[in-house]
Amino acid sequence: MKKIKLNISYIGTAYCGWQVQPNAVSVQQRVQDAVEKTFGNRYPLTGCSRTDSGVHARSFICTVELGDEANNIPCERIPLVMNRYLPVDIAVMQAEEVEDDFHPRYSCLGKAYEYIFYDNPIRDPFSEGRVAHILPRLDADAMDKAAKEIIGKQDFRCFMASGSKIEDTVRTVYDCRVSREGDRVKLYISADGFLYNMVRIIAGTLAEVGHGKRTKKEVRAAIDSKDRKNSGQTAPPEGLYLCKVFYGKEKNNEEN
Repeated sequence: MKKIKLNISYIGTAYCGWQVQPNAVSVQQRVQDAVEKTFGNRYPLTGCSRTDSGVHARSFICTVELGDEANNIPCERIPLVMNRYLPVDIAVMQAEEVEDDFHPRYSCLGKAYEYIFYDNPIRDPFSEGRVAHILPRLDADAMDKAAKEIIGKQDFRCFMASGSKIEDTVRTVYDCRVSREGDRVKLYISADGFLYNMVRIIAGTLAEVGHGKRTKKEVRAAIDSKDRKNSGQTAPPEGLYLCKVFYGKEKNNEEN
């Protein structure tokens, strides 16, 4: 058996998320189809996480376990071959062989996400489904100051979706910052792990700061309360991007 680590990028607009679902098309299904056509069999495919419907990824890690009978393709050629069989909104960016004990989810030491708001009143057709269109204009500086309250090892229960059954809600956020690039306001956040809908709830909470509906102190109070009712709305999925999955030294670099 040979285990291949794939780094893929995708626009999630047309998909129900990463994981295969019985009544909808998923990213995993499309990648699995390409694996079968590339290697001659429908070999097991494991992803680093589940992404929600409509969420995108710049760098999503998955592994495929190839049998001895699989078509022998050098790793540097795997992206070229697999991309022939993938739709235009999914691409394999890199492939490498990894040890048998590597697991894209359980070997992961952290992740980084980006959330993108677009606050021009004139909608941009080229950004449709790829940013969250929000009005009125956001105060990115106020959002960035409030974002600093999120950095550190804390109980982030207030940023977890209602109904989630996770008991351990303590996570370490390495970086959380907001910046403006023209009509786009970008939230970047990295951590050792995330709760269900955590980034989207943080984005929604900081958007309220950007609209003057919430202060930095109120963000602090929401975290301290450990109560979902005290944080903001869940921002829509189309603004969210998985940017990086950290393994080994990559995680240490993020901390520093």
